[in-house]
Amino acid sequence: MIDHKRLRDWRRRIVRRGRLALVGFGAAMLAACGAGGGMSGAGAAATASPTACSSCGAAVVTLTDAPGDFLSYIVNVVSLQLTRADGTIVQTLPVTTTVDFAQLVNLSEIVSAAQIPEGSYVSASITLDYSAATIVVDNGGGGIAIAANDIIDGQTMQPLVKPNSTMTLSLALPSNAPLVVTPGTVANLALDFNLAASNAIAPSATNPITVTVNPVLTGSLVPDQTKQIRVRGSLLGTDAAAGTYTVDVHPFDDESGDSGQFTVATTGSTSYTINGTNYTGAAGLTQLATLPIGTMTAAYGTLDRATMSFTASSVLAGSSVAGTGQDAVQGSVLARSGDTLTIANGDEVHAQASEDMQYVREVTATIGSGTSVAALGQSGTFTIQDISVGQRIQLSGVLATDSSGHTTLDATAGGAMLLPTRLTGTVQQAAPGLVTLALQSIDGQAVSAFDFAGTGATGAQNAVASAYTVAVPSTPSANPLAAGEAVRFIGFVAPFESAPPDFDAITIVDYANSNAELEMHWPQPGESAPFATLTDAQISIAPAMLIATDEFAMNDAFQEISAASLSAGLNFVPDMTAINPTFVIVHRVADTADTYATFNDFVTALTTDLNGSTGVAGVAAAGPYDASTGTVSVGQMIVMLND
Repeated sequence: MIDHKRLRDWRRRIVRRGRLALVGFGAAMLAACGAGGGMSGAGAAATASPTACSSCGAAVVTLTDAPGDFLSYIVNVVSLQLTRADGTIVQTLPVTTTVDFAQLVNLSEIVSAAQIPEGSYVSASITLDYSAATIVVDNGGGGIAIAANDIIDGQTMQPLVKPNSTMTLSLALPSNAPLVVTPGTVANLALDFNLAASNAIAPSATNPITVTVNPVLTGSLVPDQTKQIRVRGSLLGTDAAAGTYTVDVHPFDDESGDSGQFTVATTGSTSYTINGTNYTGAAGLTQLATLPIGTMTAAYGTLDRATMSFTASSVLAGSSVAGTGQDAVQGSVLARSGDTLTIANGDEVHAQASEDMQYVREVTATIGSGTSVAALGQSGTFTIQDISVGQRIQLSGVLATDSSGHTTLDATAGGAMLLPTRLTGTVQQAAPGLVTLALQSIDGQAVSAFDFAGTGATGAQNAVASAYTVAVPSTPSANPLAAGEAVRFIGFVAPFESAPPDFDAITIVDYANSNAELEMHWPQPGESAPFATLTDAQISIAPAMLIATDEFAMNDAFQEISAASLSAGLNFVPDMTAINPTFVIVHRVADTADTYATFNDFVTALTTDLNGSTGVAGVAAAGPYDASTGTVSVGQMIVMLND
């Protein structure tokens, strides 16, 4: 039986997180062309293969995802194409690749590093196939799997099933900012598939829950600096003198195809886990050089914006790469009893025997003295005692199904990779080197899902969500954390049976000066005059117009802000400090989007588009919020028109 109160709360949570079409580093809008759609004129265009040539340059394409309310979002990426100004189309993803976009929230994946002909590339397209999709919605109670016939194409309002299971998303780059590829150089196109913006979840008291797909992506010529970047590929060779190694790129879990060659730079502090054994610096690169050509590797690191060179902080190789040689599961440890782990939270399972990517709600895993343990980006020696409740983990071994149909993983002869874990909460107390939190979530999972028994040095010292202790390198002196502040920590859970402290933080994100996010929608056909002020200095919306929305969601850090509480309305002004300002007008009927780099150009175009008959369907924005004046300083804003 469906708990309708929980669904209503869940719906509010979905809206609260905001279906923003502009998140992170977006510089252009990718709008859905509909099932089976494609780029205009593509049928008459010439096609080039991404092979090496003297007049070619490298185009590094990364793919990430903005958060949404999904435990799993597995679809097939059928095609990733770039179109040159003369109409030439280059295919950069040679084979269909299965992707779980729910696993890309904290990561950018290099999906292609192909050599392509020089020139100015003005658009891109990506084709997704939903015929074998696995979509599991996070309802706060273990997840709800969406039936195939309830995954709906937002263009046709028909199920995304064969023969109409594909959707092609097309990106038109701004005319003054094409992707320029020159011989011997590297250009970057960073794509962001926004799950929350792309999917409308409709809980119903009488009908099945549906997910309506209107894919929305953003793109940028600037690499994302807020997330680790991963490059996965088969080993081609190493260069000890240069401190590098080269791979054939195989993104996600692809074992075939050719997505280009890529060079990974390493340093003296780069950590390696090779076939379950840990190394650091030159010793790791030396060991890597002994492996056979074709050995699978996965490197995590950063892409330099100036040189477009990639430097790895961590390298996995051989059986340490998930799904290589052994089955693997990735998720959060919900509980531990002795050497038995309960792992959940949108786990991604790689079943090597079938080469399928699957979703399981919960896995019971067994570890032992033969389980090798490493921590991503961390040097040193680790054991199974370092695996504790709350830790995000990648565990390899042998998957099986018991007599009750429950999934199990025997990792007693496998490996465990501890992954950076994210906490959110509010500060209760802050002292030098130690912060006490009222813990709200661990990697997006509500703290109520975790059983902290056994985490403490004694039973009385087990972790407690209302007073969760975090060891920090130092409390920031310039802007010290204060009681009541919202904060996020990134790091690793303390070893089992060792707390307090409960968590060792590497990174602190103070929400005191963070962006607010908001989105609002008006009933069809929209509002013809929703803006009280529309100038190159300010856009404002009056209180009555805010209350007239049928959906309104705004949050600042963890605080929800209702439309009724905004008695002075809302003002939007340009954020002059924004690194990559993006302003977009979406024409929903025409299925096009216009992108502007300045607030002035945005307002000028919007004034022209609002001709008295065009309705405004909605507004989404993000930026610092001043509650005293009701003003959002927007670096990102989108207005959706019903035209």
